Amino acid sequence: MGWLEGKVAIVTGGGSGLGRAIVERFIEEGAQVGVLERSSDRGQKLIADLSEHVTVVEGDVGSYQDNVAVVRETVSRFGHLDTFVANAGIWDFSTKLVDLDEDRLDPLFDELFHINVKGYIYGAKAAVSELAATGGSIIFTVSNAGFYPGGGGPLYTASKHAAVGLVRELAFELAPKIRVNGVAPGAMLTDLRGPQSIGLSGTNISSVPLADLVKQCTVLQELRPASDCTGHYVLLASKENSRTATGTIINADGGMGVRGLAELAGGNDL
Repeated sequence: MGWLEGKVAIVTGGGSGLGRAIVERFIEEGAQVGVLERSSDRGQKLIADLSEHVTVVEGDVGSYQDNVAVVRETVSRFGHLDTFVANAGIWDFSTKLVDLDEDRLDPLFDELFHINVKGYIYGAKAAVSELAATGGSIIFTVSNAGFYPGGGGPLYTASKHAAVGLVRELAFELAPKIRVNGVAPGAMLTDLRGPQSIGLSGTNISSVPLADLVKQCTVLQELRPASDCTGHYVLLASKENSRTATGTIINADGGMGVRGLAELAGGNDL
């Protein structure tokens, strides 16, 4: 029996990358999963691969009505809701403030916060009544950029610091009925895309030399697949195994917070 046997979850952006890995892991642990996915092709692929265990709503996380729709469809299909995972996001490819043209600053800010922050707020709002009924939980995907500089440009970093604030504020507001936590992954092999407003919607993070960056910035020094982060979501979604955790963010970034001096951390032969 898995840790999520009989549970029902929603994962936004569940058609690819980390989101898809979370969906698959939750199903392995016994859950049924609703997915809010922007791409019709990815949504259809989910249904083809996992039809008995998923229901998919095509939509935009920055639309409150689309978040309501996935909650409604998931509860209609599976009967209740235990966990809402707000995961869909975009990355600004570390675009520095000085490199941003003035006419692109507003569109980029609006696009990043529309998805990375408003999408989280809308998802939580849409799910709150159903989660209160089951004593459920919300999990936000944060990032190492929610804690440290250098994980993105100023706009992405600001959006992920905002996600940290949302975890803490909503954990306070929604207690004691709903637990609110987060997972902050570092660099991983995934399909994270860039903003359309700066012409990067068709570019994913694999175009960046991630393996080299991980060696420079973490003590574990190993670039891992997205599936290696999914256990943290399972833990936080399992009331039996994380009943006392709320307002907590698991840093799953390979040890950025303890890296110290790179030349010393990288020189240990253990």
